[in-house]
Parts: sequence; structure tokens; C-alpha cells
Amino acid sequence: MSDYVFPPPPQPSVAVRGTSARYAVSRIFCVGRNYAAHAREMGSDPDREPPFFFCKPASALAESGSTIPYPPGTTNYHYEMELVIALGAPVFKATPEQAAASIWGYAAGLDMTRRDLQNAAKATGRPWDFGKAFEQSAVITELVPAAEIGHPVAGAITLAVNGEEQQRGDLSDMIWRTAEVVANLSQYYHLGPGDLIYTGTPEGVGPVQPGDRLEGRIEGVARLALTIGAPE
Repeated sequence: MSDYVFPPPPQPSVAVRGTSARYAVSRIFCVGRNYAAHAREMGSDPDREPPFFFCKPASALAESGSTIPYPPGTTNYHYEMELVIALGAPVFKATPEQAAASIWGYAAGLDMTRRDLQNAAKATGRPWDFGKAFEQSAVITELVPAAEIGHPVAGAITLAVNGEEQQRGDLSDMIWRTAEVVANLSQYYHLGPGDLIYTGTPEGVGPVQPGDRLEGRIEGVARLALTIGAPE
């Protein structure tokens, strides 16, 4: 048995629908601007250029149904509703067909963003970490195995804040489909079980405040709920 100076933190994991088993998470990758309308609202060209990625730590996970505090260092805290991929087999330098076979399941998620910090980083050409990779910024529902629902290629993806719909898109609007996302990322990483990929958000992102209630839905996949608490 290893003798650690300090006890290691608990293993980050996600619940699996219909079972007591959990999916151990090692890494979280996120796709930037994977819906054309969202790319436009963020001031970017939506042409089908290769996807780009950023990362969040596995410790950023927060379960759907939680109340999470308004984070420090921001006055412009945004939601981004997304389909999440969970891998279940090793994949490296894969074709889209091989990548599809590596996808174990799906979930609905929120890529919570400190938009003011992200925008400041963009303006100076610096990394997005302060805007994206912080505590409880990767909200996620239970995982649903692909063996049960297949591989969704179409279906409504929506988010409401305090009962008013703010985001509405369709999975068919994704510039890069799920298998293509995994295949592209596998050209640069040895991917495998434990890797989650947030696949981008439709248009309509915006700010939330303490006390706001968020409710999201991805047709055929999952429903998500989140409450924004007071600042710590």
C-alpha cells in the first residue's frame, strides 16, 4: 500500500441510470463553438474548421439537481447546455466509425463559464482556464448507456432559466457529430474509459444570478436541473 503524505481525494465519478454502479472520470474535454448559431453569437466564423478543445478537471463535476454557489472572481456567470459523451473503450487515431464504437454512453451537461474572465483571456491571447476550469463548472446528469438509447444524431436540446426558455437547438445542428468529435480528438490523445467530452452548446447562452433555477433537456437522453446558490 502506498504511503501518501496526504490522503488522496475521492475518485470523481458519475451515476449511471438504472444501476448502483458509477462511471469513474479521469478527464473532461470540451468542444468550443460546435453549433453555427452559437459561433456567430460569440463573434466567430461558423465555417466547418477542425474542432478545437479545452479541458476542465474531473474535480469540476457537479451532479444535476445540485445547488452550487455563484463562483468567485466573476460578475458574468453563464450557462451552456450540452450533450456529453462518455467513452468506454480505448481509441487512438481512429476513424469516425471506430470512434463511434468507443462511445459507451451519453448525458446532458452544463459547461458553466465565467464569461468575463474568458473574454479577458481571449482579448490577450491567454488560455481560458480561469473562465472554464473551476470548481463545479461541469454539471452532469446520470449517464445513459448507448446500448439503451443508441447514438443520438437529432433531437431538441433546450435550457430554461426560471421557467423561461433561453436556449433551443437540435443535435442535428452540431457542426461536428459525436463520432467525428471523438475521432478528431483521438488524433492527439490516447482516449479511453473515464474520458468525458462536452460537445458544445446551441445559441442563447447568457448570465445567471444567485437564486436562479436552470432546467435543461436533451430529447431521448436526459433532463437536467440546477440551482445557483449564494456566493461563498
